[in-house]
Amino acid sequence: MNYATDFKSIKGEVSPQEWQTRLELAACYRLIDKYEMTDLIYNHITARIPGSPDHLLINLYGLLYKEITASSLVKISVEGDILWKPETSYDINKSGYVIHGAIHKARPDVACVLHTHTRAGMAVAAMACGLLPMSQTSIRFVGHIGYHDYEGPAVELDERERLVRDLGAHDAMIMRNHGLLTCGATIQQAFNTMYQLELSCRSQVDAMAARIELSMPGENVLAHTAHLYQPGTRRPYGVLEWPAMLRLLEAEQKNTDYPPYWH
Repeated sequence: MNYATDFKSIKGEVSPQEWQTRLELAACYRLIDKYEMTDLIYNHITARIPGSPDHLLINLYGLLYKEITASSLVKISVEGDILWKPETSYDINKSGYVIHGAIHKARPDVACVLHTHTRAGMAVAAMACGLLPMSQTSIRFVGHIGYHDYEGPAVELDERERLVRDLGAHDAMIMRNHGLLTCGATIQQAFNTMYQLELSCRSQVDAMAARIELSMPGENVLAHTAHLYQPGTRRPYGVLEWPAMLRLLEAEQKNTDYPPYWH
């Protein structure tokens, strides 16, 4: 028996809406691992439970993202109180509800919040220039990304107000000297936005490493392109991509000893 990952299924013990959210959130954790956006056991992704706007799901602090399953997710309040968790000595990461709880509480339109510490994300977070509009992918964020200055590890409750202020109505934020954060009306949308933001950061780091002048589109092109990429202009992010991502996870499950995310 594997102490870390052998949690009994709770599918029949929660509402169908909560179970579906657990499935999608567990899949999101696996996808963040697959696309190399993890930091050991750190970071967190939260999702609001439909019908219970003050209740969130979050990961156990101690599991790898590739170990997380639908039944291992912890139910908490937006204030960080644990409402249910599996039988384990693992707890939750305090900074998870400091950062995520603040956003969920202030933004009722947000169903999912995702935070990472990737190499490229931290590199761009340390650049005074921030994210450059140097690629079609990064132009999607022109005028639609916030910046939050570093205040130390996010464990102080009084930082929540400033986190919310700096995110504003955006679905992405660079936490300076720290990492990346995205949110969305769905788990699919938050994941898709993080994937694009991470790809933008990786390409920026690669291009700047060449130490040659970068080509930037004109202001009119930037504004037009950013507009075309907004969910209100085209389909919402993640809707078309998500089923393909789930098929990918299911196909790869046979090649791993880790429990399936749907357990």
